[in-house]
Amino acid sequence: MRDISAKQISLRTARAVAVVICSQQTLDLVKRDALPKGNLLDVARAAGFLAAKNTQLLIPHCHPVSIDGLQITYDYLEPGKPNQDVNVKEAWGVIVYGEGKSIGRTGIEMETLTAVSVSALTIYDLLKPLADPEIEITSIKLLKKTGGKSDRTKFSQTRQKAAILVCSDAAAAGNREDRSGQVIREMLTSHNIEIADHQIVPDEVEAIQQHIRSWVSQDIPFIFTTGGTGLGPRDTTVEAVRAIIEKEANGITEAMRTHGQMRTPLAMMSRAVAGSVKETLIVTLPGSPSGVRESLDAILPAVFHARKMLKGGGHE
Repeated sequence: MRDISAKQISLRTARAVAVVICSQQTLDLVKRDALPKGNLLDVARAAGFLAAKNTQLLIPHCHPVSIDGLQITYDYLEPGKPNQDVNVKEAWGVIVYGEGKSIGRTGIEMETLTAVSVSALTIYDLLKPLADPEIEITSIKLLKKTGGKSDRTKFSQTRQKAAILVCSDAAAAGNREDRSGQVIREMLTSHNIEIADHQIVPDEVEAIQQHIRSWVSQDIPFIFTTGGTGLGPRDTTVEAVRAIIEKEANGITEAMRTHGQMRTPLAMMSRAVAGSVKETLIVTLPGSPSGVRESLDAILPAVFHARKMLKGGGHE
């Protein structure tokens, strides 16, 4: 199964549909609740609920998902009755709708699709005694999904620039490879961000502030620092950045720490600050490559929305 441990926890929703085609006579019996096997829709709805809960047992690569909400509803398909969700024309039948909701790391579309599929199969089974040759299951499809990667791509559609500042005595002296800065570069590039500059400085307040002020004067939208966020005597990045930012963005650092704490208890030992100077957002990241990756996993690409806000735009 695919590793989803790095994904952000968020609200995920899905809406799916399936259609059971039948004759007009069969649909009339459904409407009158006059089928040989008795009640149709309530039994089909219960089957859909049970199927959704067992999706991970039916489809090998599906992760177990917490289903926080699931609704299964029905409509009748009739000639001349408009319906934008299905392409079936001039036919009779039952339309099955499923709407799922979950807060987690992966989507709920497979559970919702499984729910409408099995609900449709149950309707088929309950209609079998009628020997209706027109019975057919069709048009099973996902109508909409929200949450996760598909929703967040909008934050990185516009190509923007960022600068990277590595704050490390050892890296500045050439005694250690700049691995954390390279992780930042790779992750930002994957989100359509152009790297405007990438510098290494020792853990000195003046050097850190000098580079940040220079980049702000160039109107570089984002600055990411790495290193100098611990409790050591030479860890001065947080103090250097906090002294020059105009507005703090505590939610960014809270998101990084919460995400990191779920993976290692040592995340609580890392200090951080995020905030703006003019129209530039500055984010301090840990010095380790794993800490950088986890922190950026927590905030990318949504953090890029900050540029719009800093320029006077609101939330979408």
